[in-house]
Amino acid sequence: MAANNFEEIKNETVDLERIPIEEVFVQLQCTKAGLSTEEGQKRLDVFGPNKLEEKEESKFLKFLGFMWNPLSWVMEAAAIMAIALANGGGKPPDWQDFVGIVSLLIINSTISFIEENNAGNAAAALMAGLAPKTKAREGITEVHFLPFNPVDKRTAITYIDTEGNWHRVSKGAPEQIIELCNLREDVKRKAHAIIDKFAERGLRSLAVGRQAVPEKTKESAGEPWEFVGLLPLFDPPRHDSAETIRRALNLGVNVKMITGDQLAIGKETGRRLGMGTNMYPSSSLLGESKDESIAGIPIDELIEKADGFAGVFPADIGIAVADATDAARGASDIVLTEPGLSVIISAVLTSRAIFQRMKNYTIYAVAITIRIVLGFMLLALIWKFDFSPFMVLIIAILNDGTIMTISKDRVKPSPVPDSWKLKEIFATGTVLGTYLAVMTVVFFWLAQSSDFFTNTFGLVPLRNNEDELTAAVYLQVSIVSQALIFVTRSRSWSFVERPGFFLMIAFLIAQLVATLISVYANWTFARMKGIGWGWAGVIWLYSIIFYIPLDILKFIIRYALSGKAWDNLLQNKTAFTNKRDYGRGEREAQWALAQRTLHGKLQRVENNPTKFD
Repeated sequence: MAANNFEEIKNETVDLERIPIEEVFVQLQCTKAGLSTEEGQKRLDVFGPNKLEEKEESKFLKFLGFMWNPLSWVMEAAAIMAIALANGGGKPPDWQDFVGIVSLLIINSTISFIEENNAGNAAAALMAGLAPKTKAREGITEVHFLPFNPVDKRTAITYIDTEGNWHRVSKGAPEQIIELCNLREDVKRKAHAIIDKFAERGLRSLAVGRQAVPEKTKESAGEPWEFVGLLPLFDPPRHDSAETIRRALNLGVNVKMITGDQLAIGKETGRRLGMGTNMYPSSSLLGESKDESIAGIPIDELIEKADGFAGVFPADIGIAVADATDAARGASDIVLTEPGLSVIISAVLTSRAIFQRMKNYTIYAVAITIRIVLGFMLLALIWKFDFSPFMVLIIAILNDGTIMTISKDRVKPSPVPDSWKLKEIFATGTVLGTYLAVMTVVFFWLAQSSDFFTNTFGLVPLRNNEDELTAAVYLQVSIVSQALIFVTRSRSWSFVERPGFFLMIAFLIAQLVATLISVYANWTFARMKGIGWGWAGVIWLYSIIFYIPLDILKFIIRYALSGKAWDNLLQNKTAFTNKRDYGRGEREAQWALAQRTLHGKLQRVENNPTKFD
């Protein structure tokens, strides 16, 4: 029967922080005196220890899980079709494509597994470092400890001193201790006056009360409580808090203070941190403010204009500091692993860097998809050119090795909060992909239908030699497809922003392999024959020349989508302008007019604020 009751507690959905303490005892099936050792052991058997949950998972099953998603299903279906269906004309199944597709599937799953496993190891290392620290208490013997709770707003300890006498001491919110000690009205007024003076200086107040326990039992009520006094606590912000907040403001983060302290303490803390002192009591959010100046302001507008709110309780978001216990960490929404708030700035910068990498990859993925589909479709429609599917697999495999390093790339986090600008992403990807497809079509026309390369560089013509054309197109597509990463990853010129070391090395290795394949490979199953170093050098030169306009196209697209181009063209009659200098004369005239009006030199004509006397 007791086990069933414990299961009811375990599945309870009542918010214990928001109900009276008497109902908490009813819900938890306990009393204010606490639990006995036997009762505690019973609950430990049902609930388990209060620690962070750890979920073990088979690494092999996790690896197989990365082969069970829509993209993997398409690749698996393609592999089955390649091995199950014959090429026709008595030819055997296309086992080369089957091996290539399966290899690509395994490579993708391995990459995903490694990244996921590294994240899991980092989480395990974090949990291992969250060991609570203990301190010894000397001179007294603790009998019972009443932890702080949001209803009583105080904590208490019952202890035995060195002479064997029992005492109980409590500290907490002054209002609670004053009420507990049943002070006279004049003493209450004096205590509140002292608390207000402390608050004006930015000092918090703790009240302390004590009582003797002659019965020498933790359940006894004890003698009347005696008010010991008030403790002013100077809890200044950390030395790095002001700098942290300044950095947050520079990053476009709107910082507001939410505190349970008094309004005067909140304003003083805000002044010390350079946040501003435009703060309001929490009652203003409930429409209970006595200040007539803000009584009629809507709640959303009040929150927007305020620098913070004081007297807020209870907190809806729990934050555990660096040296918090396991229980506090388990109950918190945010765990700070290092002292201070600088970890929040690190989290903002890291998240923005991750977002930037995701955005860069998305633009690249859109562009490369359009580039591959449109480019090879045009070659097939115009020249009936059948590019080898196996070589497409080689391009994809080498691309995966390079794309994997994007997660370690050097990126510049956005200085302001960013968002998924889908219009910009798809427009940029579409234009860049189309340009690259046209670039391949032009190259194929020059190599197949003209003598430009032969006459200019003295190369052996590739006309009507599909195997060598396959090698040439493969190298040209491989070079520019991977070079596109450097364009999508940068906000300015791609050759100005230095890429990450691993990204650059992966690109060089992949293109070295691609160049060697196009120069020396003689694969009859892939319908490809090597073209030699002369053609390889010309293709590299062609790719570098046509790579430069990619940055220009990127700038044009971004400028066109910003809306400034159309405003300048339609309203200001100009397409491009220097943002800093444009309208400078008009701004100076408006400033001079404002100064003259301010000093009373001009008077506005009544009923016509645009004219002056």
